Amino acid sequence: MKQIVLGTAGHIDHGKTSLIKALTGIDTDRLKEEKERGITIELGFAHLELPGGKLLGIVDVPGHEKFVKNMVAGATGIDLVALVIAADEGVMPQTREHLEICELLGIRHGLVVLTKIDMVEPDWLELVREDVADYLSGTFLAGAPIVEVSSVTGEGLDRLVEVLDTLVQEIPEKGVGHLFRLPIDRVFIIKGFGTVVTGTSVSGRIAVGDEVTIYPEQIASRIRGIQVHNKDMEEVRAGLRTAINLQGVEKSMIKRGDVVATKDALRPTFMVDVSLDLLPSAPRKLKNRAKARFHTGTSEILGTVVLLDREELEPGDSCFAQIRLDSPTAVLKGDRFVLRSYSPVRTIGGGEVLNPLPRKKKRFSEGVLKELEILHRGSTGEVLEQLVLMERFQGIERQTLQFLSNLSKKRLDEALGPLQAKKRIVEVDKEKGVLIHTEFLTKARKEILDRISDYHQQYPLRAGLPKEELRSQAGVIKNPKLFNFLMNQLTREGEIAQEKELVRLKGHRVTLAKDQEKTRKELERLYLDSWLQPPYFKDVKGKFPGTTAEEVLEVMLKEGVLIKVKEDLYFHAKAIEDLKNRLVTFLKKEGEITTPQFKDMTGASRKYTIPLIEYFDKSQVTVRVGDNRVLRKK
Repeated sequence: MKQIVLGTAGHIDHGKTSLIKALTGIDTDRLKEEKERGITIELGFAHLELPGGKLLGIVDVPGHEKFVKNMVAGATGIDLVALVIAADEGVMPQTREHLEICELLGIRHGLVVLTKIDMVEPDWLELVREDVADYLSGTFLAGAPIVEVSSVTGEGLDRLVEVLDTLVQEIPEKGVGHLFRLPIDRVFIIKGFGTVVTGTSVSGRIAVGDEVTIYPEQIASRIRGIQVHNKDMEEVRAGLRTAINLQGVEKSMIKRGDVVATKDALRPTFMVDVSLDLLPSAPRKLKNRAKARFHTGTSEILGTVVLLDREELEPGDSCFAQIRLDSPTAVLKGDRFVLRSYSPVRTIGGGEVLNPLPRKKKRFSEGVLKELEILHRGSTGEVLEQLVLMERFQGIERQTLQFLSNLSKKRLDEALGPLQAKKRIVEVDKEKGVLIHTEFLTKARKEILDRISDYHQQYPLRAGLPKEELRSQAGVIKNPKLFNFLMNQLTREGEIAQEKELVRLKGHRVTLAKDQEKTRKELERLYLDSWLQPPYFKDVKGKFPGTTAEEVLEVMLKEGVLIKVKEDLYFHAKAIEDLKNRLVTFLKKEGEITTPQFKDMTGASRKYTIPLIEYFDKSQVTVRVGDNRVLRKK
């Protein structure tokens, strides 16, 4: 069922509250001070059953200039505005300001109600009607119905109900939205029930028993009860004036301006990126870093307006800005906001939230302005691609992307599909759903390949670069999941080879220069000749220039020509293999071997015998039993 909320707007003492009482029988002025002063200070609420069967929720807003911030809070969630203008006064300052606020908040449907017609002559009424129609040309109320009424005599009220009924039928039903949000406009206690909040639910659905979070303080709660127009409900959806009884929350913990939302759905922030429109009626230019009052939902927060492409914004002009707030808020992309000057207080502009959780922006940056232009005017796919691009090498989790784009999970998946199919965006961590843009994936791949290539050039005789060393050198790749993803991808594609803990380019082969080849031959001859009693390497390397011997040794170990038995002690592979064969034959025949027997078998001293028998233990050829060795059972 389509749900519509009507909000009043207009100058003080133009009869908004009297009109609602005459229409509904409900007096929306409930405060003692309001009764005594005869003016509306706080928001008032009523409802009206229309002939077509629809139940119209009504929000009555104050008209006094001192309470415009309350009017802005009440305008949140309005589908239809009734601009109330007294026939005896016509268009007045708050008429203009309220209409500007409605336009800034994106309200697009409404009517004009000329009140107090019992106080003017017909000729005067005709002049006022023409003046109002002329004033409204060029606004969203241009051509809207103008209904003349008297709340005192009741004249015109039937006609007003008919017009409202027609307008409600014509207003297109708005989407429910994927998550529940209710900006709080009242907080109070009901004895026996506890804390109750009211507001207009602007999106989503919520049911009794559901868990919610109250932002920006991130207070966890549960829905104990729901009322709509004083009737108990099990569930509520977007577009309704709603009262919610919250479980486990003290009245002092929350306030007007907070938002009740689906559990863990929002993110508090001290900054928002926006497209900002300065009203043509703004009294002066808006300078960079000006203090202003940021109104969104039902909240009012002081902030600093950072203009991103200029030093000052002229009345009637628009630009991108970052608003840095004195206290946190919780908003979504696409939310409308109103900006009011710090002092004297008046409405000067507003616009749309583009990024609800930004980092600090650099001014006069072409890249930053291009990003914001895409977030402002791009298609869903372009916006998603830009949001992923902005996270560079770190990537972005699907859940965060869903929040930043303000899309349902289904719509997000549908929009990501083509981007992933074209490999514009790649998922590098399925567990957390981390996405990275191909532009940065390509740069990260190049970083890895360049690092390995540089290593090969620096150490041409080394088989490869240790994997952990590569990870630490690839500074742009902070995410270990991304590093592993790229290593596996490059291996699958044949770009690199991984051998144990070493990484090399697939085509890398160790090739020795002539002098190195000579050293290799000399070392091999030395180890072959010395057989099972080779010299320690430290006693050999000094015979060769520079580090040639160490480099060649690494190659020979990699090729398996030499075998390391212990630090600085190497044997030719043929000597080890010959000794191993003789040892295995002996053990198969005798069952075990003593250390003296093994020493006799080698024909070498203890300084070789002990390292060799321990080498065969480590190589799982033998196993020690007491002081002897036996053949290890495979």
